Amino acid sequence: MGGAKGFIEGGIASIVAGCSTHPLDLIKVRMQLQGETQIPNATVQSVRPSLAFQSTNAASTAVHMRPSRVGPIATGIRIFKTEGVAALFSGVSATMLRQTLYSTTRMGIYDILKQKWSDKDTRTMPLTSKIAAGLIAGGIGAAIGNPADVAMVRMQADGRLPPSQRRNYTSVIDAVTRMSKQEGITSLWRGSSLTVNRAMLVTASQLASYDQIKEIILANGWMKDGLGTHVAASFSAGFVAAVVSNPVDVIKTRVMNMKVEPGKKPPYAGALDCAVKTVKGEGPMALYKGFIPTISRQGPFTVVLFVTLEQVRKLLKNF
Repeated sequence: MGGAKGFIEGGIASIVAGCSTHPLDLIKVRMQLQGETQIPNATVQSVRPSLAFQSTNAASTAVHMRPSRVGPIATGIRIFKTEGVAALFSGVSATMLRQTLYSTTRMGIYDILKQKWSDKDTRTMPLTSKIAAGLIAGGIGAAIGNPADVAMVRMQADGRLPPSQRRNYTSVIDAVTRMSKQEGITSLWRGSSLTVNRAMLVTASQLASYDQIKEIILANGWMKDGLGTHVAASFSAGFVAAVVSNPVDVIKTRVMNMKVEPGKKPPYAGALDCAVKTVKGEGPMALYKGFIPTISRQGPFTVVLFVTLEQVRKLLKNF
């Protein structure tokens, strides 16, 4: 199986982790969009800004306001009450496609680079090499998986719009097809620079820190190479990845979710414009919106990812 083995192992682990933590990811996306609303005119404001998506002929712009913060549990309960339990799995088909394209690629490439760059005697490599391998693997994986990422963000965010404004994609294939027809093929790579930047940061921090922490635990004899070590190393790696990636993730979510109407100026000119408007309108801590659900999701996701990966490796050891 050679080099393909790393892709298969990483792909299986990623799909299991992605599907099992999908509701937490959805809550994170909804929280990242709090405080941002598309309203036709900054002077005409609804009493409930989070629902002010009234359509008029005036140009739509993204308006930022300092809202009352709603926590992850309250957000989850509100989604459950207003949209039903199925809403917590909105976009799960896109998550599966994203993990198949993005995570399978990044895990496989990281595994290949790790084999090539590791010391043949100790089977380890320096932290700098791990980070470099993570940056390369994450960047390539994200470029391939971006269409599924855009579809996933839109499907997860759809329920917060009034019924008349919803996109109502039936599946990830429907989302990708309609986006291509209505907004052009380039819309599938909207926010791709952000996706690539985020994926490089996540992969480098997540995979490199997992390997590094696991090596430290084993080298110091704190625990044996088993489930306890895998859980401890993976949760630590999830925390590091959440801290590093959250600001890019907030901007990525907002850029991907923005509505661009033909002949009208888009709410954001790009990633930098979105960052500036977000910080100006909501303060610098807005870049850490959704951090609690991010760590709540990144922690379990990383634990499930690496624990599953270690088990799959054991099963495929002889192949």
